[in-house]
Amino acid sequence: MKTAVLGGTFNPIHNGHLFLAEEVLALGYRRVIFVPSHKPAHKQVDALDDPLARLEMTRLACAGREEFIVDDCEILRRGISYTIQTVEYLTGKYEIEGKPGLIIGDDLAAGFDRWKNADALRQAVRIIIAHRTTEEKLPFAGDHIYIRNAILPLSSSDIRRRIQKGRAYRYLIPEDVYAFIRVRGLYSRPE
Repeated sequence: MKTAVLGGTFNPIHNGHLFLAEEVLALGYRRVIFVPSHKPAHKQVDALDDPLARLEMTRLACAGREEFIVDDCEILRRGISYTIQTVEYLTGKYEIEGKPGLIIGDDLAAGFDRWKNADALRQAVRIIIAHRTTEEKLPFAGDHIYIRNAILPLSSSDIRRRIQKGRAYRYLIPEDVYAFIRVRGLYSRPE
């Protein structure tokens, strides 16, 4: 099955992530595997971060969509998550037609060469670049495609700030994720 991978902290997962996955399905992919990271290599997380809560929110957001799969390999692996390890694991676990797609934002494209084993990763996947910062196509070496997506002004960090400040955020995230955050009291303390 033609498959794409969307990794991230998903802290919390929001409607922009789900919209992006829908856009990838429109490219002809049949399945998107969401992979919440345990500890991302390129991003700092709060000392009180709860990877299992992020995993559960991702599962809640993807529930009921058979073309959305949530894999916990990076959470179970613990430590820093490297995409090359994840891609190797997923290609061994799932029946994937051809190269899997790897979805990244254009904000990550410029630094891609600094990723662990970037050349091997470039050979193993087809990079699917989503517009996050600009509608322009930025230069990128290797097998890649740009999604013609709308740039949505959503970010997990903004949602966390909104929660901390008591501002509206309910309709930026799936309803089950909203309920989970409320019940668990997530993000209610200042960062």
